[in-house]
Amino acid sequence: MKRTIITIIIIVAALGGIYYVLTKNKAKNEAEVQVVAQRNASVLVQLDTVKQQDVNLQYIANGTFIPAQEVTVSAEASGKVTRVLVDEGSRVSAGQTLAIVEGDKLNVTVANSQAEYNNAEAEVKRFESAFSSGGVTQQQVDQAKLRFENAKNALKSSKLNAGDITIRSLVSGIVNSRKIEPGTYVSPGTPAFDIVNVSTLKLRVNVDEKNVAALKVGNQIAINVSVYPDKSFTGRITFIAPKADGSLNFPVEIEVKNTSDNLLRAGMYGTASFGENANINALVVPRNAFVGSVSSNTVFVMQQDSTAKMVKITSGRNFGNDIEVLGGLKAGDKVITSGQINLLDGTKVSAIK
Repeated sequence: MKRTIITIIIIVAALGGIYYVLTKNKAKNEAEVQVVAQRNASVLVQLDTVKQQDVNLQYIANGTFIPAQEVTVSAEASGKVTRVLVDEGSRVSAGQTLAIVEGDKLNVTVANSQAEYNNAEAEVKRFESAFSSGGVTQQQVDQAKLRFENAKNALKSSKLNAGDITIRSLVSGIVNSRKIEPGTYVSPGTPAFDIVNVSTLKLRVNVDEKNVAALKVGNQIAINVSVYPDKSFTGRITFIAPKADGSLNFPVEIEVKNTSDNLLRAGMYGTASFGENANINALVVPRNAFVGSVSSNTVFVMQQDSTAKMVKITSGRNFGNDIEVLGGLKAGDKVITSGQINLLDGTKVSAIK
């Protein structure tokens, strides 16, 4: 009996010790969870400061040059290519012969059509002569004349097709791509050459709604090309889109005359400078502070209590990476420039240093 009591006491003591240890560990874990929760209660963000600074009034837009003309020349008749007269890089003129297609079958067609024409013409003369003596009816004469007209049209068509055995350039320019070789069999519509005219190019850029109002077709625009930093070019606005895209930008095309040695090439990167080259002092905010895009006119400002506040502002001109602020912010305000996707009005935030 005594031994049983001692055993029970030992078991109870062991259970009590285990309970004490578990309770202590639970309290420790809960304390650690609370610390982590406190740390994760705020969203990490990056900040920048709204400030007054000198900015250039010129508006800069980037784009790539496209050729004024780019044409794919195709075959207009079926046959085997016997000669190709130009290579890639060759300069060609409008109407110049680029390749010759074997025309034996076409010439046979012309001969057959000519024979049918001659026969129909002779038949008309016989029927008209017979009609005057009462040997045939007027209906038979009319049918003979109809066959003659059909034969005449068939001969004309075959001669036109026979003239298509040469592949000719439609525009003046440079052969950018040759798609056929001697021995290639072509059909009507088979692409043969890509011809690019780079004597004049177009620089296509996007201009925002706040700057496009000052532009007019015919304005002279200064253009810089990244691969020629020591050279300057001038272009003329030829097109301003009447409708903006989804970002409230308007496509603008600027025509640029190439140099005599064709320094400019389609696909090169160019920068157009619009407006007056003068400095003013303006209140600006970084472009990446805007939620979504600049057109949203919405930014988050970090408050003194480390919370994010959504603010509607009035934006002005575009100065590259900086946007003019006309209202809603003041110099010294801390705007959030990254992490906005995780924010709501009043969210707790912590600045990344």
